[in-house]
Amino acid sequence: MFRGKGSRSILGPCLLAVLIIPFTVLVLWAFTGQWPADSILPTRLGLRGWLYMFSPHGKVLPGLVMSVLLSLAVTFCALVISIPAGKALGLYDFPGKGLIELLVLAPIIIPSITVGMGLHTAFIKFGLADSFAGVLLVHLMVVLPYGIRIFASGYKAMGSKWEDQARVLRAGWWQRFIYVTLPFLYPAMVAGGILIFNVSFAQYFLTFLIGGGRIITLPLILFPYINGGDRVVASAISLVFIAASLLLMAVIENTVKDRQEETAFYYM
Repeated sequence: MFRGKGSRSILGPCLLAVLIIPFTVLVLWAFTGQWPADSILPTRLGLRGWLYMFSPHGKVLPGLVMSVLLSLAVTFCALVISIPAGKALGLYDFPGKGLIELLVLAPIIIPSITVGMGLHTAFIKFGLADSFAGVLLVHLMVVLPYGIRIFASGYKAMGSKWEDQARVLRAGWWQRFIYVTLPFLYPAMVAGGILIFNVSFAQYFLTFLIGGGRIITLPLILFPYINGGDRVVASAISLVFIAASLLLMAVIENTVKDRQEETAFYYM
């Protein structure tokens, strides 16, 4: 157990090094032309990984577009479902609430390979296998527990008094949601949206299983190069993977910040 200022001063740089060193190695490999095993640094730089990504047979850019579109669709659907579900679990008491909360966490507790195999059989019967809709649904199964729990916590922190006061002032349902509830839920929407997008964006096994190789996302392109030992191409694709996630985080945070400034309402 760490104690004292000395321990804290050492812990900070150590944690920073844990984040920076792997990223630095990733950048070096992405621009490596030759890196012998007995050399600390690359002996020759190159752009093979980046040239491959922009080549017609690389399929990286179409995979990136598919990943972004799929993850955005999953994020939107998950938020639409998670907000009312989180409200029900966060504000109301009803028979069987504990069981429902346990069932909500089931997709996280149960191994995804077990659920995925069962869903794949069902999706084949309903014609959802090897389709965008089928992949979207299986991604929703994975991300909904996170979204519902986040919004349930947000509603618990908010309470029901603010909406009750707005109802007394004869505000309609839509007005209460837009001008009262939504500002309180901005932090939950940022956290939930970013988490849901990243979880969906990084899915490999379920996308491969349900998509059947027809829905090609960035992880499906990335993993063969990791398994094949092509570190140059894998590192270049990984940097694009990271950049896409960071860009979305910046867009969401700036959008929410602008909205908070417009409403002059801040939830701490």
